[in-house]
Amino acid sequence: MPRKPSRKLKTYQTSLGFYDEAVAAPSMKAALDAWGAKSNLFHQGVAKETDDPDIVAATMAAPGIVLRRPVGSDGAFTEHSELPTDLTGDEDKPRSRARPKKGLTKRPAKGAAKSPARSATKRAAKPAVDERQARAAAAAFAKEEQRREAARRKEEAARAKERARREKAVAAAEATLEKARRDHQARADAIEAERAALDERAGAEEARWDKQRIKLQEAVRRARE
Repeated sequence: MPRKPSRKLKTYQTSLGFYDEAVAAPSMKAALDAWGAKSNLFHQGVAKETDDPDIVAATMAAPGIVLRRPVGSDGAFTEHSELPTDLTGDEDKPRSRARPKKGLTKRPAKGAAKSPARSATKRAAKPAVDERQARAAAAAFAKEEQRREAARRKEEAARAKERARREKAVAAAEATLEKARRDHQARADAIEAERAALDERAGAEEARWDKQRIKLQEAVRRARE
């Protein structure tokens, strides 16, 4: 049994998907939270406060619970509503099947008979040709390997040279930075020493002035007597 709310409730109504939805909530924000809305439906004009007595009575009987009815209907709002009954869907249309076309069967061409002597000659000559091709391929492969190896060594030498150049540049930059840091520290130390000396002189001057001021003030006092 829902407990009696401590804040004054209002009834808000909207349409979401297949349903009209209504809820009794203390504010528009609370209604949006109850609907699970990701945007402000009130600003978009798809939600409103309603004073319909039937809707108000239904929502006030179950405050905070979202009640529904099929969208566009004027029935009662309930917690569990059926889907609209006027939903229609297109039926699947029968698909026409294309008749397979009959393929033409080709007769195998009759090849001319090879003479045994000619075939034997070709079989005898083929190994010599394959051996020459294998030697040529092996030589080309070895040459390509040598070219790739030379290119690899050249690339490694270039990378080593570039790495040495960068390391030299970094070392020079770090040395310059360290020298500048030492120069700065020396100047800062000199300034600090000068500041200490000035502070000491200022303190001595204040002490001297205090003594002189006291003497002069005493002389003024005696002159007034």
